[in-house]
Amino acid sequence: MPGPAPLLLGDGRLPVGAYTYSAGLEPAVAAGLTREHVPALLRARLRTAAVTEAAAAVLALRAAAEDPVDYGPVQRALAARTPVAPLREASAALGRGVHRLARRLAPDHPAVTALSAVRPRPLRSVALGALGAVMKVSEEDLAHGVVYDELQTIASAALKLLPGDPLDTVAWILAAEPEATAAVHEALAVRTPAGLPARTPLLTEQWALEHARRERRLFLA
Repeated sequence: MPGPAPLLLGDGRLPVGAYTYSAGLEPAVAAGLTREHVPALLRARLRTAAVTEAAAAVLALRAAAEDPVDYGPVQRALAARTPVAPLREASAALGRGVHRLARRLAPDHPAVTALSAVRPRPLRSVALGALGAVMKVSEEDLAHGVVYDELQTIASAALKLLPGDPLDTVAWILAAEPEATAAVHEALAVRTPAGLPARTPLLTEQWALEHARRERRLFLA
């Protein structure tokens, strides 16, 4: 059984502001996505954005083990693969929450102090890599945590945006297990920032741009 650190990373109650993010579900709903389409959205995200995010977090975790710690290459690679400004801004906002938690746990840890040098601000996956270093989480557990977070973020947002039987959301996540496992394995196989997959879900990007212009919304993105 895994220790508490990986379980904490996979807990939606982790105090990093993730409740403000729907992983693209709210913009998708505004574009016409219905409850019946959520499982397909989960699978699509697992094949695209989740792989990129998990791989970036693992690369940041590896960078955190170096001396000196330099997150610059993975930060730049991830920013280049997040071309839509609203999604970069949402990632940076979530990264700020993760950075705050990491500072609270280990303010003098090299993996944490190096985050302050990242410009403009560390994206979420980079900050998660630093937090993983502080919590001594393995690469595999970190990748699982990032991928599971993608699933539970969408499932949790669905309870607010597309009300229905809460047990359905559990079934969605369980049904997505094969794609989630494949995403973890693919993320762990990435060895360098240059090899970070550019898996941008195009409709999600378009919807995020439209969402950023809306005056009434529940989530950042």
